[in-house]
Amino acid sequence: MRRTPVVLALVSALALTACSAPAEQNTQNEPGSALPAGGGGTYAVITHGAPGDSFWDVVKNGAEAAGQEYGVTVTYQGDGDPAKQSQLIDQAVSGKADGIVVSMANPDALREAVGKAVAAKIPVVTINSGADSSKEFGAVTHVGQSEDVAGRGAGEQLKGAGVTKLLCVIHEAGNIGLDQRCKGAEETLGGTVERLQVDVSNLADVTSKVTAKLQSDQAVNGVLALNPAVAVAARDAIKDSGSQAKLATFDLSADVVAAIQADEIMFAVDQQQYLQGYLPITFLHLYKNNLNTVGGGLPVNTGPGFVTKENAEQVAKLAEAGTR
Repeated sequence: MRRTPVVLALVSALALTACSAPAEQNTQNEPGSALPAGGGGTYAVITHGAPGDSFWDVVKNGAEAAGQEYGVTVTYQGDGDPAKQSQLIDQAVSGKADGIVVSMANPDALREAVGKAVAAKIPVVTINSGADSSKEFGAVTHVGQSEDVAGRGAGEQLKGAGVTKLLCVIHEAGNIGLDQRCKGAEETLGGTVERLQVDVSNLADVTSKVTAKLQSDQAVNGVLALNPAVAVAARDAIKDSGSQAKLATFDLSADVVAAIQADEIMFAVDQQQYLQGYLPITFLHLYKNNLNTVGGGLPVNTGPGFVTKENAEQVAKLAEAGTR
């Protein structure tokens, strides 16, 4: 997968830090000295991901790996209810976290809670969703992918495969990022894009609804899932309905990679969510210890990339390790 210049530069910087003098010689930031790997700190990661969601499990893995790397405490909590997510942010503020990482699928609902964190001088890094509101809310930076750009890329790929009527399956009501993906695909497909609302917590119902749609509208010759679990459910729906629709998805799981290898899914748009956990902890650690900011007021992009049959075998090994 392509890495952005910012990510490549960061990786190089981290490599140099790892090769610096022993920790006991770097306990203070003296002029010319390397930034200490430790230094303490507690960082709260608060997302809209439901517990057990394979996508967010990888985000969590990235955040925890960064915490171990820098010797800091990382807590992870997720709740799809924006009101409860706001409460979790409030708790992190009350607990005097050194930094907060938050995904903003519903930015307006989180505005007040994020504002309280910023007012308390707790640095905030937004991830995954809500890039357009991140700077306005006072976040240090945003880490994720441009959803409309990723959607346009998916639409181009599907158009090239001959898709003329696309079913875009939205699995979280009110998630602005998902609608941006569908809109992006609509811009480049050159055909019709119809949205289907489903509930990601009921995958059997997802399969049933997609099956019913494919059976009732045989003009649909493409399905775009926006979540790996939904993609697997949509794959089953295509089989159940006897449809020849082409299937693509956003985001990865081991099942999705296996389906790509088996020619059941054309491609997955990869936003490299491990980085969405790892990089914010890195950025907050650098901010706390060295007052570094990253992005220059612009988001730090982790995607999009594309996983296809050509590179799926390599990605499969990484997915098994929980980093893709």
